[in-house]
Amino acid sequence: MTATDLILQKIHEEGPIPFSDFMQLALYHPEFGYYNKSGRKIGAGGDYYTSACVTPLFGEMIACQLKEMWQLLDSSDFTIVEMGAGTGLLSHDIISSLENDPSLPGTYEYIIVEQSPSLREKAHEVVPTSVKWHDQLSDVGPVNGCIISNELVDNFAVHQVVMADELMEVYVDYDKEFREILQPASLQLKEYFAELDIQLPQGFRTEVNLQAIEWMKDLSSILQKGFILTVDYGELSEELYSLKRSQGTLLCYKHHEVQACPYIHIGEQDITAQVNFSALYHWGAKYGLRPCGYTSQSRFLSALGLAEHARRRSESLTDNHLAVSFLQEMGQKIKVLAQEKGMKGSFLRGFIFSLPVSLLREFASCDLEGR
Repeated sequence: MTATDLILQKIHEEGPIPFSDFMQLALYHPEFGYYNKSGRKIGAGGDYYTSACVTPLFGEMIACQLKEMWQLLDSSDFTIVEMGAGTGLLSHDIISSLENDPSLPGTYEYIIVEQSPSLREKAHEVVPTSVKWHDQLSDVGPVNGCIISNELVDNFAVHQVVMADELMEVYVDYDKEFREILQPASLQLKEYFAELDIQLPQGFRTEVNLQAIEWMKDLSSILQKGFILTVDYGELSEELYSLKRSQGTLLCYKHHEVQACPYIHIGEQDITAQVNFSALYHWGAKYGLRPCGYTSQSRFLSALGLAEHARRRSESLTDNHLAVSFLQEMGQKIKVLAQEKGMKGSFLRGFIFSLPVSLLREFASCDLEGR
C-alpha cells in the first residue's frame, strides 16, 4: 500500500476529491504520508533546506527576539511553544542560546507540538529532555509567552481554485492517470475572497489555505498573553494575487529539485504553497490578535544584529560569513509576522525595518481586477 493507492481508493469510493484532500493524504496520512514516513527530509541529504538546518545563527537570533518579548511581558515565567519542530535544530539552538544567557528574567518552559513520529524521533536526538512534547495544539494549556512556527503554514493542505464565469474549485480524478476537473467552489471558499475583498481576474488560479485560518483561531484560543511569531514563505494579498502569480504558488521538492506537479512522487516529495500573510493578519485580528510587525526574514535578522552576532562567534569568519549570506539570500522570500494578545502595543526590535502595520491592514483587502 502506498499514498497513491490510498488516494486512488478514495477516488474510487467517493468520486473526484478536492485537491486539499489529495494534498492532506500525500503529506499527512499517518502511515504513508510524506511527513509521517521515515527518511531524511531536511538538510543536505533530504529534500529541502530550512534556515535552522543551515546555521545555529538563526535560532540564536530568534532567541534574542524571544528574550525581548519576555521582558515586555514583564513576568518571571515564560512559555515558548514551537509548532512543528522538524528535526529539532531550531529548538536546540534557541534553548542553547537562552541557557547561556545569565540575564534572563526568570524561568521558561519549552513545549514542542509535532505530529510526525519520524520527525519527533529525529528531534529527540538533539532536543533537551526538559522539553515537553505534544501531538496536538489542543493538548497545550493556556500560554503566557510566545508561540512560534518556522516554515510550517506553507505545508498545510490547500484548496486550489480557478476563476471562470464563477469561482471553481480544483478536484482530482483518475482515468489512467491523475487529472483535474473543476467544480463550483464551496460557499466557504467564496467567502474567503469576499472577506478579504479580493476580485480574481478571469482565468486566475491560486490556492486557499483554510487550515491556516483555523490554526490562527486555535493559537489565539490558547494564548492568554504574549506573542505569536510566524516565519514562512509567503506574501501579502497584493503580491499573491497579482498577474505574475496567475498560476498560483504550488511547488514540490524532492532531493533539492523543484517542480510544480504534485501528481508524481506522491508521498515521496514535499508540497508547499505560499502563505497569505494578509489572511493571517485579517483573521488574527478577528480572533483578538494585534499585529506588531511584518517584514522579510533578512530584515528581521539584520535588525536583531545578525552580522555583529556572527562576528562574535568562535567559528571561522569565512563559515559565519557564508551562513549570514545564505540566511540573507534565503530570507528575501521568507516573511516574519508578529502578533500579540493582552499587550499594549509592543515595539519589537526585529521589526525596526517592518512594513508599517497600516499598509498591512490596507493590503489585507484589495481589488485586483485588471492588475
